Amino acid sequence: MKFRYQARTQEGEMQVGFVEAPDQGSATNILASHNLFILSIEAAARLQWYERLAGYFGRVRRRDMVIFTRQLATLLEARLPLSSALKTLHEQTTNASLREAVLQISEDIDSGLSFSQAMERQSNIFPEFYITMVQGAEVTGNLDAAVGFLADYTEREAILAGKAVSALTYPGMVIGLFVIVSFIMVAFVFPQVEPVFDQSGVSLPVFSRILLEFGSFLSQWWFMVILVFIILFVVALDYFRTPEGKAILDDAKIRLPIVKRIYLPLVITRFANAMALLLKGGVPVAQALEIVGHITENAVYQEVLRDVADGVRQGEPLSQAVGKYPEHFPLLIPQMLAVGETTGKLDQIFARIAGFYNREAEGTITNIVDLIQPLLLIGIGTLVGLLFASILVPIYQLTSTIGR
Repeated sequence: MKFRYQARTQEGEMQVGFVEAPDQGSATNILASHNLFILSIEAAARLQWYERLAGYFGRVRRRDMVIFTRQLATLLEARLPLSSALKTLHEQTTNASLREAVLQISEDIDSGLSFSQAMERQSNIFPEFYITMVQGAEVTGNLDAAVGFLADYTEREAILAGKAVSALTYPGMVIGLFVIVSFIMVAFVFPQVEPVFDQSGVSLPVFSRILLEFGSFLSQWWFMVILVFIILFVVALDYFRTPEGKAILDDAKIRLPIVKRIYLPLVITRFANAMALLLKGGVPVAQALEIVGHITENAVYQEVLRDVADGVRQGEPLSQAVGKYPEHFPLLIPQMLAVGETTGKLDQIFARIAGFYNREAEGTITNIVDLIQPLLLIGIGTLVGLLFASILVPIYQLTSTIGR
């Protein structure tokens, strides 16, 4: 379950956020172990499936978020006050949902809330990663640098996503056309041919018999098949948005070989960039790890970073604490961190780690996308061949029998 909390640190700083735990008692213990004085804690309201689905389809487009973040970074770099910058962006933002959220955030800041607290009220618009980065920047006083980092990061993510979408558009259209044509052939065309084979006595191959039986079933129940697929899709989408489903999905992301090759560098890039920013702002290592634990948005990494932060708090070097998790942090990372601890330049080392893994992520995505296109076309060609061979071969046998 997810619990929303308000707490104060030992230095008196206010913290507002979410914590994942089985129950409220466990959530309280987790926060207490991080030396937080809890002011309030309550279960986060869980939206109904239709509300989550509506939120999914009504979310702000990536492009709008990139433009908003870049404009906000530019205004803050120009030393414009935050409230004034938000009012300016409210007038310029074209997306209705984002425009309303920006106005509400501006009004909340004027009423005394911090930027992160105001953004948290608009969590349906701004991702947790975004909010937590702002929260960390408020601790360090480097809000303009944090928003600049968010602008760079969202732009890089948009570029990578754009490359993947443009590269997969043509194969996706081919797959969609193949599925539609196959469904029509199997559900409506092939069943019309079946009586001919039954009357001729031609012995059909096993695959052809299976296909004809399946086509006969689809011709009678095609609407039920479509309805079941829609229901399964909605149920799966809803489940993977629950804490239990998200935990399963997060674990799969770092275990499935191909997915891991893409996902791991992206997570490490986000982790290292955030650590570099926080450490440069003077945040202690253990506290920075706690903040970054929320930024990953991955339940597995959140738990790992909590353990690493506890180890650092107990006096363990960061490189050793990270080195205990080779599945989550490749050997290069603890080695580079050891150098940073020796030289006292951990923030610079984290920046170099982020740069290295960002380039690796871009290269991996480009290579995989380039490989997917021919593989998809080969696979579709093979399936089309099998589909038509399953009918054309029996027809050839039938014409041969009639000829004799």
